Amino acid sequence: MSVKVFIDGAEGTTGLRLAERLQSRKDIELMPIDTKLRKLESERTRLSNLADVVFLCLPDAPAKEAAAKITNPRTKIIDASTAHRTAHDWVYGLPELSAAHRSAVKGAAHLANPGCYATGFIALVYPLVCAGIAPADYPFTCTGISGYSGAGKPMIAKYEDTARADYYKSPRQYALGLSHKHLPEMQKLTGITNPPHFSPIICDFYAGMTVTVPLLSRLLSKPMSANNLQEYYAEYYNGQRAVKVMDFGAQDASEGAMIDANGIAGSDIMEIYVCGNDEQILPIARLDNLGKGASGAAIQNMNLVCGFDEMEGLVCELN
Repeated sequence: MSVKVFIDGAEGTTGLRLAERLQSRKDIELMPIDTKLRKLESERTRLSNLADVVFLCLPDAPAKEAAAKITNPRTKIIDASTAHRTAHDWVYGLPELSAAHRSAVKGAAHLANPGCYATGFIALVYPLVCAGIAPADYPFTCTGISGYSGAGKPMIAKYEDTARADYYKSPRQYALGLSHKHLPEMQKLTGITNPPHFSPIICDFYAGMTVTVPLLSRLLSKPMSANNLQEYYAEYYNGQRAVKVMDFGAQDASEGAMIDANGIAGSDIMEIYVCGNDEQILPIARLDNLGKGASGAAIQNMNLVCGFDEMEGLVCELN
């Protein structure tokens, strides 16, 4: 028996990718909406209440309104917006964090899909804080480098315009007021005292990202070397199918010992690298902002909620 799925907001980047990826699955029945009625709230609400699973791929305010109108107790909601990521009655969809997080995802009726930058930051920082390796008041900083596909349709169009200005060809730092929308979930999910000093950078490639959280060993509660931290992450995420901790020094296998932000674009997993030395440590999370950072995570969470194989329909290895 197939699961009925309705995507509210299927015209956006995440919604389109979800529809493309789910349409070939035999265990999923996508519920279409008449193109003439897609902006009619009553029709979207009607379909939502008939579905087993609803993906909300909407801006924050419409997502809150849409969620409030889904009254069918059997309908599971997976919200791809920022609207519910810190709400106390919604489950945060990053099952790799712990057995408790995974159990909560499996039993969730209302599930918030994580932000792309937040996924990398939380995956690196949560294990440190929960084990007491880093104190909750550690002065965390974070740099995120991402392709332009996560910036929305208007910005995508500007980057892909053949007559674009030259500055679109350069990495561009943004959120200069240090109030990026992912900060609340980055702080709450890791349990840190203050939000991190976060600097995101958009670049001239379509998809992929790295999230870097530099650490000073002398400021950690349990000082360790880069090699020690890699071993800890490897043990912590052992058995997780969507998170792969790379061997220490794995980046040295590439030309010039570099890590490219779009190296696993098209994949639905996240790689964790640890670089550095005894005093300065550089944990790096690499993922596709449209994969594990968006639609891939949403499908993984749907699989868990519905009792499917966790990685069904997901890309784990690139050709």
